[in-house]
Amino acid sequence: MASNSFIFLHVLVMFSLASMALSDSLSPSFYNHVCPQALPAIKRVVEDAVRKERRMGASLLRLHFHDCFVNGCDASILLDKTATIDSEKTAIPNNNSIRGFDVIDKIKSEVDKCCGRSIVSCADIVAVAARDSVVALGGPTWEVPLGRRDSTTASRTTANNDIPPPFLDLPALINNFKKQGLDEKDLVALSGGHTLGFAQCFTFRNRIYNDTNIDSTFAKQLQTNCPRSGGDSKLAPLDPTPALFDSKYFSNLVSKKGLLHSDQALFNGGQTDSLVKKYSISLGSFSKDFVESMIKMGNIKPLTGKQGQIRVNCRKVNV
Repeated sequence: MASNSFIFLHVLVMFSLASMALSDSLSPSFYNHVCPQALPAIKRVVEDAVRKERRMGASLLRLHFHDCFVNGCDASILLDKTATIDSEKTAIPNNNSIRGFDVIDKIKSEVDKCCGRSIVSCADIVAVAARDSVVALGGPTWEVPLGRRDSTTASRTTANNDIPPPFLDLPALINNFKKQGLDEKDLVALSGGHTLGFAQCFTFRNRIYNDTNIDSTFAKQLQTNCPRSGGDSKLAPLDPTPALFDSKYFSNLVSKKGLLHSDQALFNGGQTDSLVKKYSISLGSFSKDFVESMIKMGNIKPLTGKQGQIRVNCRKVNV
Protein backbone atom coordinates (compact mmCIF):
# COMPACT_ATOMS: atom_id res chain seq x y z
CA MET A 1 0.00 0.00 0.00
CA ALA A 2 2.78 2.37 0.93
CA SER A 3 4.53 1.48 -2.33
CA ASN A 4 1.40 2.27 -4.35
CA SER A 5 1.04 5.62 -2.57
CA PHE A 6 4.65 6.48 -3.40
CA ILE A 7 4.12 5.61 -7.08
CA PHE A 8 0.95 7.75 -7.17
CA LEU A 9 2.79 10.67 -5.57
CA HIS A 10 5.68 10.30 -8.02
CA VAL A 11 3.29 10.29 -10.99
CA LEU A 12 1.47 13.33 -9.59
CA VAL A 13 4.73 15.27 -9.22
CA MET A 14 5.86 14.33 -12.74
CA PHE A 15 2.46 15.36 -14.13
CA SER A 16 2.70 18.70 -12.32
CA LEU A 17 6.20 19.30 -13.70
CA ALA A 18 5.03 18.47 -17.22
CA SER A 19 2.05 20.81 -16.86
CA MET A 20 4.37 23.55 -15.63
CA ALA A 21 6.71 23.17 -18.56
CA LEU A 22 3.86 23.47 -21.08
CA SER A 23 2.03 26.38 -19.44
CA ASP A 24 1.85 29.38 -21.75
CA SER A 25 0.48 31.87 -19.24
CA LEU A 26 1.77 33.28 -15.97
CA SER A 27 0.11 32.51 -12.65
CA PRO A 28 0.89 33.42 -9.02
CA SER A 29 0.32 29.76 -8.09
CA PHE A 30 2.76 28.37 -10.66
CA TYR A 31 5.08 26.78 -8.06
CA ASN A 32 2.51 26.02 -5.36
CA HIS A 33 2.44 22.26 -5.90
CA VAL A 34 5.91 21.50 -7.27
CA CYS A 35 7.85 23.63 -4.77
CA PRO A 36 5.84 25.57 -2.18
CA GLN A 37 9.11 26.40 -0.36
CA ALA A 38 10.40 28.48 -3.31
CA LEU A 39 8.84 31.86 -2.56
CA PRO A 40 9.58 31.79 1.19
CA ALA A 41 13.21 30.97 0.34
CA ILE A 42 13.45 33.98 -2.00
CA LYS A 43 11.96 36.21 0.67
CA ARG A 44 14.43 35.04 3.33
CA VAL A 45 17.48 35.78 1.18
CA VAL A 46 16.15 39.17 0.05
CA GLU A 47 15.32 40.23 3.62
CA ASP A 48 18.79 39.18 4.76
CA ALA A 49 20.45 41.10 1.91
CA VAL A 50 18.40 44.25 2.58
CA ARG A 51 19.09 43.97 6.31
CA LYS A 52 22.83 43.97 5.56
CA GLU A 53 22.61 46.82 3.03
CA ARG A 54 19.38 48.79 2.66
CA ARG A 55 20.43 50.05 -0.76
CA MET A 56 20.30 46.50 -2.11
CA GLY A 57 16.48 46.65 -2.13
CA ALA A 58 16.54 49.44 -4.69
CA SER A 59 19.19 47.57 -6.70
CA LEU A 60 17.08 44.41 -6.94
CA LEU A 61 14.04 46.45 -8.01
CA ARG A 62 16.12 48.16 -10.71
CA LEU A 63 17.46 44.79 -11.88
CA HIS A 64 13.89 43.68 -12.69
CA PHE A 65 13.16 46.93 -14.53
CA HIS A 66 16.33 46.74 -16.63
CA ASP A 67 15.66 43.08 -17.40
CA CYS A 68 12.08 43.59 -18.59
CA PHE A 69 12.89 46.55 -20.85
CA VAL A 70 15.28 44.43 -22.94
CA ASN A 71 13.32 41.86 -24.95
CA GLY A 72 11.01 41.10 -22.02
CA CYS A 73 11.38 39.69 -18.50
CA ASP A 74 13.65 36.76 -19.31
CA ALA A 75 16.71 37.16 -17.03
CA SER A 76 18.88 38.10 -20.02
CA ILE A 77 20.46 40.79 -17.84
CA LEU A 78 22.07 38.09 -15.68
CA LEU A 79 24.08 36.47 -18.47
CA ASP A 80 27.85 36.97 -18.44
CA LYS A 81 29.73 37.76 -21.64
CA THR A 82 30.93 34.80 -23.71
CA ALA A 83 31.98 34.25 -27.31
CA THR A 84 28.29 34.06 -28.25
CA ILE A 85 26.64 36.22 -25.53
CA ASP A 86 26.86 40.00 -25.86
CA SER A 87 26.25 40.66 -22.19
CA GLU A 88 23.83 43.42 -21.17
CA LYS A 89 25.91 43.97 -18.05
CA THR A 90 28.31 46.16 -20.03
CA ALA A 91 25.61 48.23 -21.75
CA ILE A 92 25.79 51.95 -20.98
CA PRO A 93 22.80 51.98 -18.55
CA ASN A 94 24.20 48.96 -16.67
CA ASN A 95 28.00 49.13 -16.76
CA ASN A 96 29.46 49.71 -13.28
CA SER A 97 25.94 50.55 -12.18
CA ILE A 98 23.56 47.59 -12.07
CA ARG A 99 23.94 45.53 -8.88
CA GLY A 100 22.57 42.53 -7.04
CA PHE A 101 23.93 39.66 -9.13
CA ASP A 102 25.49 37.97 -6.11
CA VAL A 103 22.16 38.13 -4.27
CA ILE A 104 20.39 36.51 -7.22
CA ASP A 105 23.06 33.77 -7.25
CA LYS A 106 22.45 33.12 -3.56
CA ILE A 107 18.68 33.03 -4.05
CA LYS A 108 19.05 30.56 -6.92
CA SER A 109 21.25 28.29 -4.79
CA GLU A 110 18.83 28.35 -1.84
CA VAL A 111 15.75 27.82 -4.01
CA ASP A 112 17.28 24.89 -5.88
CA LYS A 113 18.27 23.38 -2.54
CA CYS A 114 14.72 23.73 -1.19
CA CYS A 115 13.14 22.38 -4.37
CA GLY A 116 15.61 19.53 -4.82
CA ARG A 117 16.17 20.51 -8.45
CA SER A 118 16.41 23.53 -10.73
CA ILE A 119 12.75 24.25 -11.48
CA VAL A 120 12.43 27.95 -10.59
CA SER A 121 13.60 30.22 -13.39
CA CYS A 122 16.06 33.03 -12.87
CA ALA A 123 13.52 35.37 -14.51
CA ASP A 124 10.93 34.51 -11.84
CA ILE A 125 13.55 34.93 -9.12
CA VAL A 126 14.32 38.46 -10.36
CA ALA A 127 10.61 39.35 -10.43
CA VAL A 128 9.90 38.00 -6.94
CA ALA A 129 13.07 39.53 -5.49
CA ALA A 130 11.92 42.94 -6.75
CA ARG A 131 8.57 42.52 -4.98
CA ASP A 132 10.18 41.30 -1.76
CA SER A 133 12.63 44.23 -1.84
CA VAL A 134 9.78 46.73 -2.04
CA VAL A 135 8.03 45.03 0.88
CA ALA A 136 11.25 44.91 2.93
CA LEU A 137 11.54 48.70 2.54
CA GLY A 138 8.01 49.42 3.70
CA GLY A 139 6.18 49.24 0.39
CA PRO A 140 3.09 47.34 -0.77
CA THR A 141 2.98 43.65 -1.59
CA TRP A 142 1.36 41.88 -4.53
CA GLU A 143 0.99 38.45 -6.06
CA VAL A 144 3.68 38.06 -8.72
CA PRO A 145 2.49 36.13 -11.79
CA LEU A 146 5.00 33.31 -12.32
CA GLY A 147 6.03 30.82 -14.95
CA ARG A 148 8.63 32.78 -16.89
CA ARG A 149 11.47 30.88 -18.47
CA ASP A 150 15.03 32.08 -19.06
CA SER A 151 16.47 33.39 -22.30
CA THR A 152 19.42 31.74 -24.01
CA THR A 153 20.76 35.03 -25.34
CA ALA A 154 21.27 38.67 -24.43
CA SER A 155 21.50 41.95 -26.34
CA ARG A 156 23.82 44.76 -25.31
CA THR A 157 22.60 46.81 -28.28
CA THR A 158 18.95 46.51 -27.24
CA ALA A 159 19.86 47.43 -23.67
CA ASN A 160 21.58 50.58 -24.95
CA ASN A 161 18.57 51.47 -27.09
CA ASP A 162 15.61 50.52 -24.87
CA ILE A 163 16.54 51.22 -21.24
CA PRO A 164 15.55 54.88 -20.74
CA PRO A 165 18.55 57.12 -19.98
CA PRO A 166 18.31 59.77 -17.24
CA PHE A 167 18.33 62.77 -19.58
CA LEU A 168 15.10 62.09 -21.51
CA ASP A 169 12.30 64.66 -21.70
CA LEU A 170 8.64 63.71 -21.28
CA PRO A 171 7.75 62.96 -24.95
CA ALA A 172 10.77 60.66 -25.26
CA LEU A 173 9.91 58.93 -21.97
CA ILE A 174 6.31 58.38 -23.09
CA ASN A 175 7.51 56.89 -26.39
CA ASN A 176 10.07 54.71 -24.61
CA PHE A 177 7.44 53.22 -22.30
CA LYS A 178 4.86 52.94 -25.10
CA LYS A 179 7.31 50.72 -26.98
CA GLN A 180 7.03 48.30 -24.03
CA GLY A 181 3.23 48.44 -24.00
CA LEU A 182 3.20 50.78 -21.00
CA ASP A 183 1.15 53.99 -20.80
CA GLU A 184 1.62 57.34 -19.08
CA LYS A 185 0.26 56.10 -15.76
CA ASP A 186 2.75 53.23 -15.86
CA LEU A 187 5.53 55.71 -16.65
CA VAL A 188 4.78 57.87 -13.61
CA ALA A 189 4.04 54.98 -11.23
CA LEU A 190 7.14 52.98 -12.21
CA SER A 191 9.32 56.09 -12.09
CA GLY A 192 8.13 56.22 -8.48
CA GLY A 193 10.50 53.30 -7.91
CA HIS A 194 12.99 56.14 -7.49
CA THR A 195 11.52 56.56 -4.03
CA LEU A 196 14.28 54.01 -3.32
CA GLY A 197 17.99 54.15 -3.95
CA PHE A 198 20.74 56.41 -5.21
CA ALA A 199 22.12 57.73 -8.48
CA GLN A 200 25.71 58.40 -9.53
CA CYS A 201 26.99 61.93 -10.09
CA PHE A 202 27.46 61.50 -13.85
CA THR A 203 23.72 60.81 -14.26
CA PHE A 204 22.61 64.13 -12.76
CA ARG A 205 25.62 66.43 -13.26
CA ASN A 206 24.15 68.22 -16.28
CA ARG A 207 20.89 68.79 -14.43
CA ILE A 208 22.39 70.42 -11.34
CA TYR A 209 24.65 72.73 -13.36
CA ASN A 210 22.55 73.49 -16.45
CA ASP A 211 18.82 72.83 -15.91
CA THR A 212 16.61 75.79 -15.04
CA ASN A 213 13.63 73.85 -13.64
CA ILE A 214 15.49 73.03 -10.43
CA ASP A 215 15.40 74.50 -6.94
CA SER A 216 18.60 76.58 -6.64
CA THR A 217 19.35 75.57 -3.05
CA PHE A 218 18.87 71.91 -3.92
CA ALA A 219 21.22 72.27 -6.90
CA LYS A 220 23.92 73.95 -4.82
CA GLN A 221 23.75 71.25 -2.16
CA LEU A 222 24.29 68.57 -4.79
CA GLN A 223 27.16 70.49 -6.39
CA THR A 224 29.18 70.20 -3.18
CA ASN A 225 29.42 66.44 -3.74
CA CYS A 226 29.22 66.31 -7.53
CA PRO A 227 31.82 68.58 -9.17
CA ARG A 228 31.71 69.75 -12.77
CA SER A 229 34.37 67.17 -13.58
CA GLY A 230 35.49 64.06 -11.76
CA GLY A 231 33.67 62.20 -9.00
CA ASP A 232 31.44 60.43 -11.51
CA SER A 233 30.56 57.59 -9.14
CA LYS A 234 29.70 59.75 -6.13
CA LEU A 235 26.17 58.99 -4.95
CA ALA A 236 23.15 61.13 -4.13
CA PRO A 237 19.76 59.84 -2.91
CA LEU A 238 16.93 59.81 -5.44
CA ASP A 239 14.64 61.18 -2.74
CA PRO A 240 15.11 62.28 0.91
CA THR A 241 14.30 58.78 2.25
CA PRO A 242 16.14 56.40 -0.14
CA ALA A 243 15.57 53.30 2.00
CA LEU A 244 11.84 53.85 2.59
CA PHE A 245 8.99 53.35 0.14
CA ASP A 246 6.97 56.57 0.44
CA SER A 247 5.67 59.43 -1.72
CA LYS A 248 8.51 61.91 -1.10
CA TYR A 249 9.88 61.29 -4.58
CA PHE A 250 6.76 62.97 -5.95
CA SER A 251 6.78 65.75 -3.35
CA ASN A 252 10.33 66.48 -4.50
CA LEU A 253 9.18 66.81 -8.10
CA VAL A 254 6.48 69.30 -7.13
CA SER A 255 9.21 71.31 -5.36
CA LYS A 256 11.52 71.11 -8.42
CA LYS A 257 13.88 68.82 -6.54
CA GLY A 258 13.90 65.85 -8.85
CA LEU A 259 17.44 64.43 -8.97
CA LEU A 260 17.45 63.27 -12.59
CA HIS A 261 16.39 65.30 -15.61
CA SER A 262 14.02 62.45 -16.50
CA ASP A 263 12.51 62.60 -13.00
CA GLN A 264 11.70 66.30 -13.18
CA ALA A 265 10.34 65.87 -16.72
CA LEU A 266 7.32 64.18 -15.12
CA PHE A 267 6.40 67.49 -13.45
CA ASN A 268 7.31 70.26 -15.82
CA GLY A 269 4.05 71.62 -17.24
CA GLY A 270 3.17 68.44 -19.17
CA GLN A 271 0.34 65.93 -19.17
CA THR A 272 1.75 63.88 -16.27
CA ASP A 273 1.74 66.80 -13.78
CA SER A 274 -1.66 65.83 -12.37
CA LEU A 275 -0.57 62.27 -11.60
CA VAL A 276 2.57 63.49 -9.87
CA LYS A 277 0.47 65.85 -7.72
CA LYS A 278 -1.95 63.04 -6.91
CA TYR A 279 0.81 60.68 -5.82
CA SER A 280 2.57 63.42 -3.83
CA ILE A 281 -0.43 63.71 -1.51
CA SER A 282 -1.70 60.12 -1.59
CA LEU A 283 0.69 57.27 -0.84
CA GLY A 284 -2.27 54.90 -1.16
CA SER A 285 -2.94 55.95 -4.76
CA PHE A 286 0.73 55.67 -5.65
CA SER A 287 1.07 52.24 -4.01
CA LYS A 288 -2.03 50.91 -5.80
CA ASP A 289 -0.91 52.13 -9.22
CA PHE A 290 2.69 51.06 -8.61
CA VAL A 291 1.55 47.49 -7.93
CA GLU A 292 -0.62 47.41 -11.06
CA SER A 293 2.21 48.77 -13.20
CA MET A 294 4.77 46.38 -11.73
CA ILE A 295 2.54 43.43 -12.64
CA LYS A 296 2.00 44.88 -16.11
CA MET A 297 5.76 45.39 -16.58
CA GLY A 298 6.43 41.85 -15.35
CA ASN A 299 4.21 40.57 -18.15
CA ILE A 300 6.33 42.06 -20.94
CA LYS A 301 7.07 39.28 -23.45
CA PRO A 302 7.75 36.44 -21.00
CA LEU A 303 9.15 33.17 -22.33
CA THR A 304 6.71 30.38 -21.42
CA GLY A 305 5.90 26.76 -22.24
CA LYS A 306 8.80 25.23 -24.16
CA GLN A 307 10.47 28.56 -24.92
CA GLY A 308 13.87 29.29 -23.42
CA GLN A 309 15.08 27.16 -20.53
CA ILE A 310 15.38 27.02 -16.75
CA ARG A 311 19.00 28.00 -16.19
CA VAL A 312 20.95 26.00 -13.61
CA ASN A 313 23.38 28.90 -13.26
CA CYS A 314 21.70 32.29 -13.74
CA ARG A 315 24.91 33.69 -15.30
CA LYS A 316 25.24 31.01 -17.98
CA VAL A 317 23.14 29.27 -20.60
CA ASN A 318 22.69 25.55 -19.93
CA VAL A 319 25.05 23.39 -21.98
